[in-house]
Amino acid sequence: MAPQGRGLSPRRLTLFDLDNTLLSGDSDVLWCEFLMAKGVLERAAFAARNADMEARYRLGTVGTQEFAHFYLGTLAGRTPAECEPLRREFLATEVVPRIPPAAMQLVKQHLGAGDQVVMTTATSRFITELTSAHFGIEHLLAIEPEVAQGVFSGRSRGTLNMRDGKVTRLHEWLAARGEDLRGFRSTAYSDSINDLTLLQAVDEPVAVDPDAKLAAIARERGWRVLRLR
Repeated sequence: MAPQGRGLSPRRLTLFDLDNTLLSGDSDVLWCEFLMAKGVLERAAFAARNADMEARYRLGTVGTQEFAHFYLGTLAGRTPAECEPLRREFLATEVVPRIPPAAMQLVKQHLGAGDQVVMTTATSRFITELTSAHFGIEHLLAIEPEVAQGVFSGRSRGTLNMRDGKVTRLHEWLAARGEDLRGFRSTAYSDSINDLTLLQAVDEPVAVDPDAKLAAIARERGWRVLRLR
């Protein structure tokens, strides 16, 4: 918890997961469906693998490297410039229509209160940075895709922003700014058991439309449960 002087309120840090928290759906899964519909990925070869990855992620059983590199592979061999029109169309047609008004209002509430607001997601930065900007969130922690010789390699850079890695990346980000989590009154919003470590690291964990495993923990520990959909 942040140190407080007499008459001073602590600075507030608010962390938002994206997929199935602020968004009604999973960005990676939706991205793959979008690319299959556009003919960029072959549905016959990819649809079943995409569904399997989503199911194992929801259960919290998929490996972090396997998960990240499967979805980063959808960018492999292409330049960021080649993918730019696709991600802009994806934002407009697949992401924005799936943002619940209550989610947008919640973010605006925290921004308006002067909170330091961060989006933290296990989806790649290339796919999610336009979404973060759409919410008005300046700070984004995401899986970082590697670009080698001007093209996406299908690999990641640095610590994967997933499970325990979300806490590691948060501490790294704060340290780079000369800050510390203890200097804030912190809140985190997430739907997923995959974010349990992050929720345990903050002062106020909030389970948003939680999956069954997270819902059980929230009940047991008396965490706030929020419905945005």
